[in-house]
Amino acid sequence: MSRPRIKRKGPEPKRRELKLVDLKAIVERAKPALSPEDHATLSAAVDTLAFLTQELEAKGTTIDRLRRMLFGAKTEKTSHVVGGAGGTGGEATGGPEGAGSGAGAPAGEAKAKPKAPGHGRNGAAAYVGAEQVKVAHTSLKSGDPCPECKQGKVYPLAEPALLLRVRAMAPLRAFRYELDRLRCNACLEVFTAEAPEGVGPDKYDETATSMIGLLRYGTGLPFNRIARLEKGFGIPLPPPTQWEVVARAAGLMAPAHEELCRQAAQGKLLHNDDTGMKVLELMAESRHEADGDDDERPSGERTGVYTSGIVAVAGGHRIALFFTGRRHAGENLAEVLAHRLAELPPPIQMCDALAANTAGQLKTIVAGCNAHGRRQFVEVINNFPDECQHVLEELGKVYKNDACAREQKMSDDERLRFHQAESKQVMDDLNTWMEAQFAEHKVEPHSGLGKAIKYMLTHWPKLTLFLEKPGAPLDNSICERALKMAICHRKNSLFYKTLNGAHVGDVHMSMIHTSELNGVNPFDYLVALQRHHDKVAEYPSDWMPWNYHEALARLGVGPCRSP
Repeated sequence: MSRPRIKRKGPEPKRRELKLVDLKAIVERAKPALSPEDHATLSAAVDTLAFLTQELEAKGTTIDRLRRMLFGAKTEKTSHVVGGAGGTGGEATGGPEGAGSGAGAPAGEAKAKPKAPGHGRNGAAAYVGAEQVKVAHTSLKSGDPCPECKQGKVYPLAEPALLLRVRAMAPLRAFRYELDRLRCNACLEVFTAEAPEGVGPDKYDETATSMIGLLRYGTGLPFNRIARLEKGFGIPLPPPTQWEVVARAAGLMAPAHEELCRQAAQGKLLHNDDTGMKVLELMAESRHEADGDDDERPSGERTGVYTSGIVAVAGGHRIALFFTGRRHAGENLAEVLAHRLAELPPPIQMCDALAANTAGQLKTIVAGCNAHGRRQFVEVINNFPDECQHVLEELGKVYKNDACAREQKMSDDERLRFHQAESKQVMDDLNTWMEAQFAEHKVEPHSGLGKAIKYMLTHWPKLTLFLEKPGAPLDNSICERALKMAICHRKNSLFYKTLNGAHVGDVHMSMIHTSELNGVNPFDYLVALQRHHDKVAEYPSDWMPWNYHEALARLGVGPCRSP
């Protein structure tokens, strides 16, 4: 169905074909009537117009690409934003990305950021997954006489010399076992050698399925790219085969995923947000309904598809969950909270101000995202540099205090008291300043700055919940970072084919990112869940990322060695 054409006011502008040479000739003819500064400005405008015309006519040019070329890469650090708006450009970061880097320093007095130590290369100790190979001395052993002085004896040092070498190999390697077969010349019975120990009955074992899952859903590589990579190593790995193994793995990991959802529901803090996604199955349904009789279609029926991200803090652990479909983030959160124990108090819910994030039957204490409020001032700082700089620097002081609380590993109650002592007055003064802008008619309410201030004042109780409730965060950055995994999939693979395919992706992303949030190797964890799936189904709570090593120890086995 084609989109309705937007009607413009006034006559349609006529397109005129002008050559750059003709425009420059016009500028030169007007030079005697212009000052040198005006002539230089007009010449630059003509060059910019020519550049934009060429880029807009080029194939594949996007508005985002033009924006980056004209204005540079977007950043929200106060040091860049204020500097670009004609401010001091000091190191007062004042935001989530740069909290704790002199955010509260006065403009012009912030110290330069010290150069990071080191040369950017990692030492041998950083390669915790490297295979260790012990090399014995070829001509000496402990207790031998010293070949240099001929008087003493040599003994081993506590620390060996380290030599690090990195070699390449295929993400998935194939092993072809040639089993001897013997046949009796009398009865013709054939005797085949047994497979080596550790070789299972499946062609693709748990390590192979885990690696495919990590490549596909952890790093965003589509099946066809993985197939091309493996084909270059002489290992055929068709995309349909890859789908079969990851779908089977998702079924084996389902009990652990359900347990993650149950434990997330008991959390004291839950972040939620969503991003757009494409599922061809749902998009086909929407097209079919759009082609039908409009009278038969329910009014207000939802056609969008989303991936919701939920990050819960429960029992000192962080749990990431992903859900793809027509439901918004708030509705998916309500589904998770349906498993919450009735005797528990309402949790804190961190989200932005979109109604979709609080949809559904939610009984939560909603906290607002200061990063979203701050971003509105970043977007209009070029038009209101002084006012926006003031807001960014004041918020920077609060973020700096929050960074100090993290560095000192304060408890939730200690952090609350710290913010009440150090940040409450800052936020109160900022609230008074913003209200004065309207009361004293210093700001037009419908301007960019007026809308930014109105957003902050409207949601002020939620934005300052961190001054009232222990554990309430400043922003929703952790959930936005989690959604980058789904966004990476969308940018690389473009879509899911079916809802079942989306569910398989959600399960893998949930298990992978939860492992990462808890400092656990996701490859080892996925392998353990599949290798011991019968035990996982029996006691799923014993097979969470933070305690599955204990379950392996009880079975008398160790974790899989990462490749």
